[in-house]
Amino acid sequence: MKIGSKIKELRIQKGLTQEELADRCELSKGFISQLERELTSPSIATLMDILQCLGTDIQDFFSGKPREEQIVFSDSDYFEKVEEELGSTIEWIIPNAQKNIMEPIRLTLKPGGSTYPDNPHEGEEFGYVLSGSITIVIGNRKIRAKKGESFYFSPDSTHYITAGGKTGAVVLWVSSPPSF
Repeated sequence: MKIGSKIKELRIQKGLTQEELADRCELSKGFISQLERELTSPSIATLMDILQCLGTDIQDFFSGKPREEQIVFSDSDYFEKVEEELGSTIEWIIPNAQKNIMEPIRLTLKPGGSTYPDNPHEGEEFGYVLSGSITIVIGNRKIRAKKGESFYFSPDSTHYITAGGKTGAVVLWVSSPPSF
């Protein structure tokens, strides 16, 4: 089996560019390109990360037979990315959601923490503040939201979220189409 060719096929099926797949896997575009051209081989851990980003796993990848769709997910299914310098943690609470129309995450911000600014893109953003308070920055606008409040906007300007300086925040955030 040519692993790189099969990864390329899955990437194209998911409508991802090499750069988008590389960003989601925290790899370089060059590595993905070399992998797809069979010029390099991934470690098992890297292959597992790539396959997760492509909406599959090692068993399905090598067997070619998809398993029954999972409906309920728990902590053991979540994928986490910690951004120490920003004081934020992103948890993908629906694994492989980048293949779906919506991509829900649980965002945990330390007091004063923030997300990276996201450039304008197509789609919609929705969030619900589970705890603490946040400021949503959309272009030049700053909008506050606290526990129990939700937000919704079209991401047609640069946007990001910061947490209250005293409490931090936990937010359920859904992006459509997937952008995290």
